[in-house]
Amino acid sequence: MNYINKELPDFDVKAYHKGELVNYKKNDLLGKWSILFFYPADFSFVCPTELEDLESSYSEFKKNNAEIYSVSVDSEFSHMSWAQNTDTISKIEYPMLSDQKHELADFFDLIEEESGRAYRGVFIINPEGVIKSYTINAMGIGRNAQEILRTLQAAQFVAENGDNVCPANWHPGEKTIKPGADLVGKI
Repeated sequence: MNYINKELPDFDVKAYHKGELVNYKKNDLLGKWSILFFYPADFSFVCPTELEDLESSYSEFKKNNAEIYSVSVDSEFSHMSWAQNTDTISKIEYPMLSDQKHELADFFDLIEEESGRAYRGVFIINPEGVIKSYTINAMGIGRNAQEILRTLQAAQFVAENGDNVCPANWHPGEKTIKPGADLVGKI
């Protein structure tokens, strides 16, 4: 299924966030850019490296009016225990969502049947709740926070400047492209 320009579904999930057990709903994501960052499991191997990488860039995401939400099918209690018992995870400032009922993972068709865990999905959602970018990786392929940030910034640029597009490896402040017949065969 293609998720581009699809609206995020309504959901109501438990979460662990900075020492507290809380709830998050679709409306909590509206009004800012959101990154839904699915990972297979707490207390695992590649996942903590990814979550740590996201945390190291978290302030840059915040400067870009974006919130990160890590998501797994583990319980909010598992997230809390992981944070309390693992130095890497204890530093995380962004919310850790528990999708035990698969409200989000099923919408995005992310569950690997054999393990019952979510594949590594990243969904960039605009302030209106519409998906503008996504990637899904196999279980063993970790992701890069700086590429997610770059993609977010490109999505934001295109949202603000729809008549210009961002070439490969584009970063804010660099030259963009204004599509037109005069460029056909010249790039």
